[in-house]
Amino acid sequence: MNTLTQQIALDTYNIDTAHSRLGFVVRHLGFSKVRGSFEKFEGTIKMDSNDLATIEAEAAIGTSSISTNEEKRDAHLRSEDFFDAEKHPKLTFRSAEIYDVDGKSFRMKGDLTMRGTTKEVELLGEYLGEGPDPWGGTRIGLEARTLINRKDFGLNWNVALEAGGFLVGEDVEIVLEIQAVKTS
Repeated sequence: MNTLTQQIALDTYNIDTAHSRLGFVVRHLGFSKVRGSFEKFEGTIKMDSNDLATIEAEAAIGTSSISTNEEKRDAHLRSEDFFDAEKHPKLTFRSAEIYDVDGKSFRMKGDLTMRGTTKEVELLGEYLGEGPDPWGGTRIGLEARTLINRKDFGLNWNVALEAGGFLVGEDVEIVLEIQAVKTS
């Protein structure tokens, strides 16, 4: 477990946004799913690649960069009904605790802030490895997932369907596919 108080020399990695994806999946109409992502984000990961319990992570995501491949829906998601991107231009995440499950998998608890509300979330992740890139650098790969209830963050808008249920599901699966470049 890492409570961010360890005094170990950790390597720092910057997220490579061209080779990473911050995605989400939400139920639509009660029987299908809509997938989307955020196109603008930045973040750092600090860790000793031999000990997953040392991972520290933080990220900032631009809410106006949301994309579901449907411009009208994206504009609605940026509006006051959902992310209110004008008032809340960023989502942020900062890790607080990490548990190395088996040398390859990890559980990370941290604070997710959305629309001015901060809640603890738990990510289940996998360390995919480390290696050299063709440009003389070193990279790591990680994947992680979590499930949140959007209403916990004030994203309450919905429409009741005539046949029952609601247009937009409350549970949102967040899917992170991260490649990061070593800076130190």
